Amino acid sequence: MSSIPLLPALIVEFFGSAAAILLSFYAVRYSLALVRLQPNNFIWGFLFYFCSTMAAFALSRGVGHIVRITLVYTDHNDLWKQLSPFSGGFNTLLIVSVAAVTIYYHKGLAAYKAIRSEARKLAEANTKLAASAKQLQTLNTHLEEIVEERTRNLSESEKKFRNFFENSKDIVYFCDKNGQITNINSSGKLLLGFENNPNVINFHELFNDKEALQSYLDGLAEKGFVSDLEMECTGRNGTTRHILLTANALYDKDRSLIGCEGIGKDMTRIKNMTEQLINHEKMASVGQMAAGVAHEINTPLGIILGYTQLMMDDFDENSETHSSLQIMERQIQACRRIVADLLKFSRQTESTKAAIDLNDIVLNVLSVTEHSLNIQNITVNRQLAPDLPRVTGDAEKLQQVMINLFNNAQQAMESGGEIVIFTAAEKNLVRLTVQDSGTGIDSTIKNKIFDPFFTTKDVGKGTGLGLSVTYGIIKEHNGRIEVESPVLDRGSQRELQGSAFHIWLPVTPETAESQKEQD
Repeated sequence: MSSIPLLPALIVEFFGSAAAILLSFYAVRYSLALVRLQPNNFIWGFLFYFCSTMAAFALSRGVGHIVRITLVYTDHNDLWKQLSPFSGGFNTLLIVSVAAVTIYYHKGLAAYKAIRSEARKLAEANTKLAASAKQLQTLNTHLEEIVEERTRNLSESEKKFRNFFENSKDIVYFCDKNGQITNINSSGKLLLGFENNPNVINFHELFNDKEALQSYLDGLAEKGFVSDLEMECTGRNGTTRHILLTANALYDKDRSLIGCEGIGKDMTRIKNMTEQLINHEKMASVGQMAAGVAHEINTPLGIILGYTQLMMDDFDENSETHSSLQIMERQIQACRRIVADLLKFSRQTESTKAAIDLNDIVLNVLSVTEHSLNIQNITVNRQLAPDLPRVTGDAEKLQQVMINLFNNAQQAMESGGEIVIFTAAEKNLVRLTVQDSGTGIDSTIKNKIFDPFFTTKDVGKGTGLGLSVTYGIIKEHNGRIEVESPVLDRGSQRELQGSAFHIWLPVTPETAESQKEQD
C-alpha cells in the first residue's frame, strides 16, 4: 500500500497554525487599541474578550498541532496519544469559553441597548430640559427687564409725586379716617402755621365754620370726594386764611373709608382783593355822595357861622349868651373841618402835581412829627432806598397821607414802640411802607378801616376820615393802598405784631420809558 508523503502536510499544518496564532494575537492587539480609544464602548469590550478567547484557542490548537506533527514525524506516536486528550479537552474548554463569552455579551448587549435607549431618552430629556432652562432664563431675563422698567417707572412716578408734594405752593395733605393729618407738605405747614410745631393737629379742627366742616365730611362719606369747597381756617400761628379744598376719600380692599387725600389752594389774597374791589366800588359811591353832601352843607354852615359871629358882637363877652355863641362857633368850625375832609375824600379839590421824590416827602414829614413820636417813646427806623425813581404827585397831599399814617401808628402804640418806614422801586412802581409794632387790626374790621367815619377810637378822639382821605388821595394818584395785619416778616416768614400800610405809586412817564428802554 503506497502512502501519501507527510512532510508537505506537516509543513502546511505548522505554518497554518503559526499564522492562526499570529493573526489572533493581532486581532487582540487591535481590539485592545479600540478599547483604549473608547473605554466605555460595550462592543469594543466584547470584541476584546472574544478575540482574547479566540487567540487562546488558536494558540492552544496551533501548539497542539505543532506538537502532534513533531511527535508523529519523530515516531513518538505513543507520547502524542497520551497528550492528545489533554490538548483536545483544553481546546474544548476554550470553545466553551467562547460560547460563554458570546452568551454573556449577548445578554450584556441587550442591557447595553436598554441602557443606551434610556441614556438616549435621558439625553433627549436633558436637551429638552436645557431648552426649557434656556427659555426659562430668557423669560427670567425678560421678567427682570419688565420689573426693572416697572421699578424705574415707579421710581420716576414717585419722584414726580415727591417733587409735586414738596414744591407745590398749595396745601397737599393726607389724613386718616378720624381727620388726623398723617402727612402734609412744606407749603401746608407754612400756610397753616405748622413749620415750627411738630405736633400736627386734627384737620377737622382747622375749620372755623362747622357747616363747611359738615359739608366736607358729608361729601367724603356720600360721594367719595369734595370739590372746590370754600373754608375759613385758623392755623397754629393764629392766622386766618381762606382755603379752596378739593379732596378724595381713600378706601381699603373692603371699600371701607380709611382716610382722605386733598389739595388746598390759598385764596386769602384773592378773597382780600375781591373784598377790596367791592370796597373800592363802595368808596367810589360814598365819595360821590360825600362830594354832594359837602357842597350842600358847606353853604348853610357858612351862613350859620356868619350870623353866629355877628350875634357874638351884640352881646357882652362875659355874658352867658356870648359863651353859648362861642360854643356854637366851635362846633360849626368842627362841622366845616368835617366838610373839608369830605371834600378831600371825594377828590373834588384842585391838585397840583409834579415829579417828586417820596423820600423827600417822608423826611419833610418826619422833621415835623419825629419829636412828638420820640416823646411817646416811639423810635423811627428809616429804610429808604437810594436813587428812588420819582413819582408824579401832589406833594402837599402826599404829606397829608404820611401825617395820617404816622398819626394812626402813634395812636396804636400808646406805650411806645417802633415805626419802620420802607421805600423801594418795583418795576414801574414805587412802594412805600409804614409799619408799626402796635396792637394790630382785628381781622373782622380790616376791610372797613377805609370807610368814611369808621373809627375804633373813643368819641371825640377822631372823625374816622383820616384813612378815608388817605385812600382817596392815593386813588387820585392812580396808586393803591393795602393794609397788612399781622405783618409777615419776609425773611423769617414769621408773623409780627402790628400793622403795615403798603402804598404803590406809579413812576413818572419819563422814568417808565427809560426803564423800558433799559429792559
